[in-house]
Amino acid sequence: MKFEELNFKPQHIDLGGERAVIKFDNGYGASVITGGELSYTSHSRPYEIAVLKGDDLCYDTPITDDVLGYQSECSVQRVLNQIAELPPATNLK
Repeated sequence: MKFEELNFKPQHIDLGGERAVIKFDNGYGASVITGGELSYTSHSRPYEIAVLKGDDLCYDTPITDDVLGYQSECSVQRVLNQIAELPPATNLK
């Protein structure tokens, strides 16, 4: 998955910004947000990325135990690659 392939769509009207969700064959995925009032973004680092397990936020991977804020396109791409390489998820809902 390349960063350029992310399909950003407007978030809920109250939040603003845009969000892309990607799922990987291993049961994990990512939520990438840009802009919006409640996101951890800035002008120079406009993306926030979170690991998903199934459809839920996941806080217990070797990648991170939280949302990764203030990311560049390059760092989002790196995290997407790391998520895609995780071993298959267990206990999916």
